[in-house]
Amino acid sequence: MTSAARIDLHTHSTASDGTLTPAELVRAAADAGLDVLALTDHDTTAGWEPAVRALPPGLRLVRGAEISCRWFGAEPALPLHLLAYLVDPDHPELVAELARVRAAREERGERIVALLRADGVDVSWPAILAGAAGGTVGRPHIAQALIRAGLVATTDEAFGPDWLGERYRLPKEDIEVFHAVRLVRAAGGVPVFAHPRATRRGRIVPDTLIAELATVGLAGLEADHEDHSPAERAHVRGLAAELDLIVTGSSDFHGTHKTVRLGAHTTAEEAYERIVAEASGVTGIAYA
Repeated sequence: MTSAARIDLHTHSTASDGTLTPAELVRAAADAGLDVLALTDHDTTAGWEPAVRALPPGLRLVRGAEISCRWFGAEPALPLHLLAYLVDPDHPELVAELARVRAAREERGERIVALLRADGVDVSWPAILAGAAGGTVGRPHIAQALIRAGLVATTDEAFGPDWLGERYRLPKEDIEVFHAVRLVRAAGGVPVFAHPRATRRGRIVPDTLIAELATVGLAGLEADHEDHSPAERAHVRGLAAELDLIVTGSSDFHGTHKTVRLGAHTTAEEAYERIVAEASGVTGIAYA
């Protein structure tokens, strides 16, 4: 790669809550001029194989996942997301934990739909499952059902307080964050905290927690992200420098139901190379 390599380390496909299949995603990444793409679907590695099979020439694929975590040092407990790069997808404990989280996500989704239907909202759980195309089911799929029903106009509106953001929001099971960091490392992966300072998403964890996570294996922080303000990006970069953590940037691309485009934010080649060097779970980077 050249020094001008374009690297996007956070994207989603239909294996979780994206709108493009893994094959469509890698083709779109090549069309967008990316050199490296990370596929990081929520709590699953199911999209890896079809993405590798469809890789266009010149595009490198970093296989990863975005893991649903929770920190119990606050009341109520704080949810957070951990990007796990190049883990061994067959690591037994990782497989079991991700399966547990996916099952809990699906159970919560079905309960949310039951609440909506009890209030006369005409949404169908079987239709939502079908729309997920076998991927990890979550609130974004319910949001799409609300849009199709003409009840809301956008995903943001669906996640507002009148709908999935508050009135019809239910808790779900996640992985305790310290356990998740250790588990990613045990599976040979490299854990990076996704959008750690995004106050627009709600409450954020204190910097002291990030420092503690660094002592048990946290490798990096995602700084350049659509949900970070310029001041928040600067704060994340400063904290990463203090803790000697890798700094990443990415689109968090989900497809047509969000406005952010592939490559909207990117990662420096040096940071990418540090991630690859630290990994021992998946051998090598996939490329055509």
